[in-house]
Amino acid sequence: MTKTPVSTSWRTRDDIASRPWGGTSREYDLFKELAVGLVVVGLLVLGLSALFSSPDEPSVTLKSWAQAQPADFVATATAELGGTSRTAGYGPPYNSTPDATQKLGPIDLQNLSGVRLPIDTANDFVIAPLQTLPTPPAAVKEWTTASDARHTEWTTAYGDALSKAPDNDPAKVAPGDYGPVPALTGALLGMAQQGALDPVLGAKGSFYNTDYKASILFLGDGSYFPALADAQHLTGDQWGMMNETGNYPGQSWLWLFSALYQVEPFKSAPNADVLVVFTMVILTLLLTLVPFIPGLRSLPRRIPVHRLIWRDYYKHR
Repeated sequence: MTKTPVSTSWRTRDDIASRPWGGTSREYDLFKELAVGLVVVGLLVLGLSALFSSPDEPSVTLKSWAQAQPADFVATATAELGGTSRTAGYGPPYNSTPDATQKLGPIDLQNLSGVRLPIDTANDFVIAPLQTLPTPPAAVKEWTTASDARHTEWTTAYGDALSKAPDNDPAKVAPGDYGPVPALTGALLGMAQQGALDPVLGAKGSFYNTDYKASILFLGDGSYFPALADAQHLTGDQWGMMNETGNYPGQSWLWLFSALYQVEPFKSAPNADVLVVFTMVILTLLLTLVPFIPGLRSLPRRIPVHRLIWRDYYKHR
């Protein structure tokens, strides 16, 4: 018995996709399309880029910070020594500060990875860099041989004195028992102003200077760097997560993340980051699983918006 072969050609099917086009048609000039796409659009992009492109701001370094605002640098170095800076209390992956993480009910995402990049702000940002100097200051030994309780006493007293000094100027601090803290912060300030601190924090014993984590964290703990970010509308109140230098829109693919930060309950939630990420995961799963979710996958048939878009095609069907 001979079986009739079943044709797999789409032309033999009797569905909409296999029927000949019955709507209007027009000539299509491929070369004209190519010219418009490459030449006209290219010139338009170049022209708009020249008018509206992002400004090229100079890099912010520890050297520029120390030279522009030495008082803020010294105050931040004191906080790093005392363990009271933002980085010192950040939590994982830098340290195990209690109650520093954001949680979603019982889920603590930040603690799942643990402390993978341990940072001791006093040692990593102040003491270790000073020990790389050809002649480390004697204050380093005094600090390293003292107890933690003594460290707290010195840094607390010096931090309070700095906040009360005129213009927070270290040179105008009232006399007191500050231990080696003024000498340590002063030596670190001089090191930064000479440009020696940037490569030390970045190199971490390596030949190439590729790890800017420590420098960025140190900069972020002060008020100089955040003030620059605020002046450039980079702190979140203008574009949310879509920040870019100046008053320019940033990455368009993050618009939904940014939009969530502007509405409740995300806007005022202390764990907004976790809530936004969790919400985006749910939305992404819903989008991915649309073909498998009954009811949701039938929406195109129930709400035939596509027929409005392709009305020329469907009016002949």
